[in-house]
Amino acid sequence: MKIRGYCALVLSGWLMASVAVGAAQEAQTAEKHHAITLPVGALDEYVGQYRDEVEPDVVSSVYREEDKLYIEGVRWARLELQAEAADHFYAKGLRIVFARSAAGKVSGLTSTYSERGERGVETKEERFSPVGIRLNHFREYTRSEAMIPVRDGVKLHVVILRPAGSEATGEALPFLMQRTPYGTSWASSAAVNGSKPELAASGYIFVFGDIRGRYESEGKFVMNRAIVAHTTKNDVDETTDTRDTIDWLLKSVPNNNGKVGVLGVSYPGFLAMSAGIEAHPAVKAISPQAPMTNVWMGDDFFHNGAFRETYGFDYVQQLEAQKTDARVESKEDTFDFFLHHVNFAGAADAVKMENLPTAKIFLTQPAYTKFWQDMAVERHLTKVEVPTLEVGGWWDQEDMWGTQAEYAALKPHDANDEVFMVLGPWNHGGWGPTTRHLGVLDFGAATGDQYRKTMEAPFFERYLKGRGGFDLTGVASFRTGVNKWERYEAWPPKQGFREAKLFLNADGGLSRDTPAAAGKAAASYNADPANPVPYRNRPIQSTYGDGSKWRTWLVEDQRFVSGRKDLANFSSPVLEKDVTVTGDVVADLFASTTGTDGDFVVKLIDVYPDDAPAPMAGYQLMIVDEIFRGRYQKSFETPEALTPGKVTEFRWSLHGADHTFLKGHKMMVEVQSSWFPLYDRNPQTFVPNIMTAPSSAYQKQTVTIYGSGEYPSHLEFSVPDGD
Repeated sequence: MKIRGYCALVLSGWLMASVAVGAAQEAQTAEKHHAITLPVGALDEYVGQYRDEVEPDVVSSVYREEDKLYIEGVRWARLELQAEAADHFYAKGLRIVFARSAAGKVSGLTSTYSERGERGVETKEERFSPVGIRLNHFREYTRSEAMIPVRDGVKLHVVILRPAGSEATGEALPFLMQRTPYGTSWASSAAVNGSKPELAASGYIFVFGDIRGRYESEGKFVMNRAIVAHTTKNDVDETTDTRDTIDWLLKSVPNNNGKVGVLGVSYPGFLAMSAGIEAHPAVKAISPQAPMTNVWMGDDFFHNGAFRETYGFDYVQQLEAQKTDARVESKEDTFDFFLHHVNFAGAADAVKMENLPTAKIFLTQPAYTKFWQDMAVERHLTKVEVPTLEVGGWWDQEDMWGTQAEYAALKPHDANDEVFMVLGPWNHGGWGPTTRHLGVLDFGAATGDQYRKTMEAPFFERYLKGRGGFDLTGVASFRTGVNKWERYEAWPPKQGFREAKLFLNADGGLSRDTPAAAGKAAASYNADPANPVPYRNRPIQSTYGDGSKWRTWLVEDQRFVSGRKDLANFSSPVLEKDVTVTGDVVADLFASTTGTDGDFVVKLIDVYPDDAPAPMAGYQLMIVDEIFRGRYQKSFETPEALTPGKVTEFRWSLHGADHTFLKGHKMMVEVQSSWFPLYDRNPQTFVPNIMTAPSSAYQKQTVTIYGSGEYPSHLEFSVPDGD
C-alpha cells in the first residue's frame, strides 16, 4: 500500500506518507462496515508479500497471528484487517480488495485510503511471495512539548520524541533536530518511523521546533532572517535561537549523550546550515538539504536577477499572511492572471498582498541590494565548524542553487575532510519517498532509499553515536542517462576529467569545434512580451494548488514549445557514441537585442530517438537550464540598459550535471527570452524597476544569438578523459 497525493509529499523536510497512514489509523471514516469472521484457513490464502505495480520497491506484507490478519509496510505500522466479505477487508481509513487469478489463487490487492470520509486514490499491488513477514522495525516514541525561553525572553515551541522506555532504562541518546516554519503538530511516532525509518529504528531523541513567530512559537517571524552581529541579548537570529534551544535541551532532557545533529530540507535546510555557523559545541553533524541559501542569486525568489513571480507570489502569502500556513490557490490559469495584471505590482494589488514584508521588498528592491546580500548564507561559510552533509537534486524546482553553493564555499576550508555532498536524480526533497521515478523518468532503483540507508543514516550514526559504516569520502553523484552512482573526491571532479566546449553554430548545429564562420553569423527570433513562452504546459496551476505539475516541471517534455518561432534551437547530429557531461555547465552567450533590456534562457536538452520505448520516444529532457536578466550583465547591484544592436557577452552557470547522452540520442540547446509566469516578463525596454513597469514599456524586440569565430557562443563543462 502506498499513500499518494499531498500527504505523500515532503512537508517540512520529512516524508509525510507516514502521517497519512497515521491519519488512516485514527481517521473517523464515514463509511459503515460490518465485520464477519473468516476461518483461519481462509485467512491464510491472503498471506504474502505484495509489490506496488507502479513503484515495485514499495512492498506490503500480509500475515496472520492466531486468528487475526495484519498488513504493514516498511514505513507504516501494521493495521489489523477486518473481513466484511470474502476478499474484502477494511481497517480504519483503509479498504483492501484482494484479486484472484483464473485458477482462484490470490494474485494481488487493491488498496484505497480514505481520510475524513473522502475516497483516496487506488493503489494496485501484485503478490510476489506467499510468505508474509514483518517489514518494519518500528520503535515506539513518546511525545512531549515544551516552550523554551531564549536570550531575549521570547519562548520557542518544540515537540520532543524519544524512544519509549529509553528514559527508564537510562539509554543515553543523541538529539536529532529539525527547526521549521511549517508547524510541528504532525510530529509523532508514526511520522519519524515513516519518514526516517533507518534513523528511527536506531533511536534518537527527535526534536521539532517552530521557529520564531510561526505556529506555537512567540516573537516576530522574519523570512530568511539575516545573521547579525551578536553584541546584545536582543541581537537574535537563527544561529542564536538554535544555540539557546540546544542549551535548554542539554540541561532539561534527561539521558542525552550530549551530542546534537541538525537536518532539514528547503527552509529547514537553511536552518540546518545556520546550526553550523557559530555552532554550539554540542552540534556534531548537520545536513542542509536543498537549503535556501541565497534567495536572490539562485534559490527561491530570483535567479540571476530574474524574479520568480509565481513562486514569490504564492510562497510569501503562505508564510506571511498569517502565523500558520495560508493556502494559496488560483481558480484560473496563472499564465492568464499574471499576463492580465501586467507586472508584480499589479498582481500583488489584486490580492492585497503588497504590504506583506517580503512583498514590499520585492516591489522596492529588485536588484541585489544590501538587504539581499545580508540574507545570503554562503558569505558566512568561511570555516568548517562541524561535519556537513549537503544534499541536492538535479531537478530541484525550488532550491537547486543552495546545495552546490554551500559546498563550494565550505570545501576550501575543509582541512579535516568533513564536508560531503550527495547529488541525485531528484526534485525538491525527492530523496524522501520510496520511488524510482520522477515524472516519466525511471532510474531503475529507489535512489532515495539507497541514499538514506547508505549515506544519511550512517553519517549521523558516525558523528552522533561513533559507529562505523559511513564510507563517503567526498561526493556521491547519481549519473543520469546510465543510472548509476559515482564517487568523486570533490565537486566538480577534476581527476579523470578535462574541460570541453559545445559551440552554437549559426546554421542551427552544435559542434565541439570552434565555429569557422566569419563575421556575425547568427540566428534571430522575435520576442514578444505579449506572447511569452510558458515555462510548462498550460493550464498552469498555483504552485501548490490542486493538480499542480510544479514538482515535476523540470522533467516535462520540451516539445510543447518546439513549434514556436520566438526561440533559437541548436542541435547536434545523432550521437555515434555516448557523451558524458559532468560538473558545472556554464553558458557563454554572445547576443544582441533591438531593445534596451532582455532575458536569456538557455536549456541543454537530451533528445531521445523516435524509436525509444514509450513514453520516451522523441522525448526532449532538460538536463540543465537557467535564466539571466540582461540588465545585470555588468553588475547585479547596479542594473544598466543594454545598447540596442550591440553584441554583448553574457556568462552564467546553468548549474551542475552528471549525465550521459547515450549513443543514438541528440544534444540540443534552446535559447529563449521568457519563461512565464514562473519568471516575470522583461519589458525589453529598460525601466528602473520592472516590478512596476507600465504597459507601454513591454515591446516586441528582435534577439540575435551569435555563433561564429568572432562571437563563439558555447557551453562549457567537463567530460571524462578520452571522451
